[in-house]
Amino acid sequence: MKWLKFLKSPKGKTTIHQIEVESISIEITRKKIKNIHLRVYPPLATVKISAPLKMDIDAIRTFAVTKLDWIKQHRSRMLGKERESQREFISGESHYFLGKSYVLEILESNEKPSVSINEDKLVLRIKPDISAEERESIVHAWYRAQLKILVPQYFAKWEGVMNVKVNEFGIKKMKTKWGTCNVVKKRIWVNLELAKKSLDCLEYLVVHEMVHLLERSHNHRFVAFMDKFLPDWRVRKAELNRYSVRQDD
Repeated sequence: MKWLKFLKSPKGKTTIHQIEVESISIEITRKKIKNIHLRVYPPLATVKISAPLKMDIDAIRTFAVTKLDWIKQHRSRMLGKERESQREFISGESHYFLGKSYVLEILESNEKPSVSINEDKLVLRIKPDISAEERESIVHAWYRAQLKILVPQYFAKWEGVMNVKVNEFGIKKMKTKWGTCNVVKKRIWVNLELAKKSLDCLEYLVVHEMVHLLERSHNHRFVAFMDKFLPDWRVRKAELNRYSVRQDD
């Protein structure tokens, strides 16, 4: 194990170390928390440990060593996930919507840009000389509009079953998560990339975040709720986790 560097914030409230364990770089951040946390972040399987400020650095190092098998397993799984190639938004490319692959067809038109499904084609009508970035923005706006229709349907379906209420929700691009839930404000965020996934994956994510309104942590109680409401949630989760959160990085 080799120390790489040590950093300290100007206010002295957070310290950051970076170490290597069997050629795996691990970033260690000490801050004002009670418990130690280990995470592996997509898309590059970056390993990070957050630990309490007063926790001895040798104890943190020992913790990293004891979790080495877990780290290797999760890094291997994450680095082996399927990823889509970079899209140029030109005719003939394959693009996903609700788990199905469509061939992109671009039609030039002086009318307002639009996106539609025609059998196995995703039809993008745009004005001539539109850049790839603008084409992507139009498609993503369409994805967002579709999710704004679909997601509330799942809220309506599950709120009565779970006896919870979602006050608001939003859709945004997220680099490391498929969704988040603010349990205090009862607000759920959904990753825009979910428009590309199957309806089973979308429903799983919605149910997962709604269950956090009943249980904040991913503990035994949380799992029990998932088993009760969505018995096949593990299958759906496995399908969703075949892919990195950001597939076009």
